[in-house]
Amino acid sequence: MSQSLSSPVAPSRGVTILAWSLQILLALVFLAAGGAKLAGIPMMVQVFDLIGVGQWFRLVTGLVEVGGAVALLIPGAAAFAGLWLGCTMVGAVLAHLTILPTPAAPAVLLLVLCAFLAWLRREQIGAVLNRGR
Repeated sequence: MSQSLSSPVAPSRGVTILAWSLQILLALVFLAAGGAKLAGIPMMVQVFDLIGVGQWFRLVTGLVEVGGAVALLIPGAAAFAGLWLGCTMVGAVLAHLTILPTPAAPAVLLLVLCAFLAWLRREQIGAVLNRGR
């Protein structure tokens, strides 16, 4: 029998430990990546020069990543942070595949991990969707 959003089941202790471990790992990665963008690390400036949209986009992306990293550590927000950062990684994958000369594999891996986290924490999404019922 499949689970629906209308009847959320509390995750097991093992799933909770896995989810928190993944949340902490992703938070560290996105805090570092977003911080590098906000700090104007030369490599990040060059990457966003290649993308060609402007350095304002580097700053916005850095804010999105740092904000997502913080949200990953807020109980009840991890699923939404995973979706938020996953969407950001879709953009990164597309940039790597179409513009940037570097491999897309790291961005793909982060996308998969963010999606997996959102799935692990899906009860948070169900709780929000069922709030008005």
